Amino acid sequence: MSKRATLKTFLSLITVLSLFSTTLFAESLKSIAKRRGLSDKDLIAAAKTYTPTGKKDEYLVFSSGGQSGHLIVYGVPSMRLLKYIAVFTPEPWQGYGYGEIEGMHRLKEGEIRGRKITWGDTHHPALSETKGDYNGDYVFINDKANPRVAVIDLNTFETVQIVKNPIFKSEHGSAVVTPNTEYVLEGAQYPAPYENKYVALTQENFNKVYRGGMTYWKFDKKKGRIDLKRSFTVELPPYMQDITDAGKSISYGWSFTNSVNTERYIGGYGNGNTKLKNRLANEAGMSEKDTDYMHIINWKKAEELFKKGKFKKTNGMPVISMKDMVAANALVLLPESKSPHGCSVSPDGRYIIVAGKLDTHATVFDFKKIKALIDAKNYASKDAYGIPVLDMKKTIHKQVQLGLGPLHTQFDKEKGIVYTSLYVDSSVARWNYLEGKLIEKLPIHYNIGHLITAEGDTVNPDGKYLIALNKLAIDRFNQVGPLHPQNHQLIDITAKKPMQLLYDMPLPLGEPHYAQMIKADKLHPKIRYKKKSFKHYVRPGQEKVERSGKSVTIHSTAIRSHYSPEVIEVRKGDQITWHITNVERAQDQVHGFGLDTYNIHGSIEPGETVTFEFVADKRGVFPFYCTEFCSALHLEMTGYFLVK
Repeated sequence: MSKRATLKTFLSLITVLSLFSTTLFAESLKSIAKRRGLSDKDLIAAAKTYTPTGKKDEYLVFSSGGQSGHLIVYGVPSMRLLKYIAVFTPEPWQGYGYGEIEGMHRLKEGEIRGRKITWGDTHHPALSETKGDYNGDYVFINDKANPRVAVIDLNTFETVQIVKNPIFKSEHGSAVVTPNTEYVLEGAQYPAPYENKYVALTQENFNKVYRGGMTYWKFDKKKGRIDLKRSFTVELPPYMQDITDAGKSISYGWSFTNSVNTERYIGGYGNGNTKLKNRLANEAGMSEKDTDYMHIINWKKAEELFKKGKFKKTNGMPVISMKDMVAANALVLLPESKSPHGCSVSPDGRYIIVAGKLDTHATVFDFKKIKALIDAKNYASKDAYGIPVLDMKKTIHKQVQLGLGPLHTQFDKEKGIVYTSLYVDSSVARWNYLEGKLIEKLPIHYNIGHLITAEGDTVNPDGKYLIALNKLAIDRFNQVGPLHPQNHQLIDITAKKPMQLLYDMPLPLGEPHYAQMIKADKLHPKIRYKKKSFKHYVRPGQEKVERSGKSVTIHSTAIRSHYSPEVIEVRKGDQITWHITNVERAQDQVHGFGLDTYNIHGSIEPGETVTFEFVADKRGVFPFYCTEFCSALHLEMTGYFLVK
């Protein structure tokens, strides 16, 4: 047989085998789909989300953890859960709040008026930005229940600072960053007196003494910390400030904050209201007016006032008065649809989209029109506090009817295209805010709150994916009792029409409220810590136990598969300071440290030194061990802490 004939026969055989293999695969896929009741649409969704073993996600999502007080990280499109970042509450896996001094110090930073607080209600994460784009350096998160803001360093994915607001009693419209992370914004929610004193809840006191506000926390990018000395608050009326967004590009230097209950209704809270004729008096009283107010603040001018000393301190917080802000033409109000819960600035900074929960429309305001009116001091009226009020009609670009219960809006890569959550409709509306045209609606499951698109809060949104952060799951997952997980639903928005629901992701820890999605390649976290990057780094061979009176300092190392020293003897009542260095250099070779019955636990990453401080208040024999499955001999990685 000639070489040509042989080659022809070989190619024919390859073709037959290829067809045979394809046929077998098709039949196999078909049979699997039939057995599991999967449609072609399901198979396409699976292909779009499946991330093969060893492959990584294109995006990471930073989601609030709600009542858990944590921050949640997961990947897109896989929707694989990657980490709970400990923030306001103890977290045992990371040893946060279990004796390790850094975690204990963070939680102590968050104490309010001397009270230890072990829970938080995280709502709105904000990734740090440079020129309006996420830079992958930091993420900030708020605590609504106990007005605090935390800084998480994305080199380590660990909380490095917690600041508490000394004049707010609650907050909600945070965290939000300005386009170059000059400031982290924190808006009050439920009005209260700034001072820590009792003030009877009467209508007169509420109007005169109770206050809202907007705090501008100065962020020091070199230190990676909020600078308390360069931070200030703008005083606001006792309207319930809600969602906030920072201006960008042409609206740079401004911030925009929604509010509810501009009626200043207190009936449902005051004395003598046990015989309410209407059980819904609160809701009715707080939504009596047809409009509420958007607070428009020129934070650049507020910054100038602060630097000139035009403020008064309350509980150590510099507060710029409404009167001084108005005199500087730096604070105005704009009527908006009643009970608004969304306030989103477009990528070019020109438009602000507001959705009112009790209005079927979304309103698109034009910042150019707003700025022209402010510059001309062309105001329609003033509110009860002397703050100028703009004419709503003169500022509107478009108003679009979307459906029932519109809440939040996110932006697409395609110019003019946005997505708005419809809580009552349980759907997502895709529409064009420039043309004022509804394009389509996608049902979701169920009662969507916030929603996010890839890089949707930046000057350059990616579009591509949308995630519906749903408040109810109902029948979407296996029943696990009356308390259901939350449901984050991944949606493909690459096609102009229609949107495609791809994946349901249960989140079983707290009620996440908001999230941001960043390109994974913008993040560059550490793999290991550099040697000697810690003050108390312990070199192998330099392990020791030192005593000075009742103070005992232990210098230990951890390496597969032992601690050194392995046996430590102290006396009851000794004050223990225990430094442990993980001298591993291999990636992901983490050691844990657990001291039995002492409520001590830590996580020690490669190259890291952690320090524990506690009193040896129990006599006896206490094993300690590595809580990570660090090697085949992990059970042998143990020692004894003896207290006589």
